[in-house]
Amino acid sequence: MSDEIFDKTARIIADKIERDPSEITPETELSTIDIQSLELAEVIFDLEDEFDIEIELNAADAWEQLKTVGDVTSAVRDLVEKSSAA
Repeated sequence: MSDEIFDKTARIIADKIERDPSEITPETELSTIDIQSLELAEVIFDLEDEFDIEIELNAADAWEQLKTVGDVTSAVRDLVEKSSAA
């Protein structure tokens, strides 16, 4: 079964680092894919737009809390579920 939230998150990240989304897995560590803090901030903005959510993290907090693409996906999933329940 496809995970739409992961697929969209991986695509957004891949677009920022100019890689094929198929190279991104939930275990992919952000530190290993050459994503800079400005790009991570742009990813956060793009995720907010894509999923109509608000991610309350600045780039420094994101680096501390989000280590893998799976971490990013989980954070997005939690916010989408909270948004849907509201």
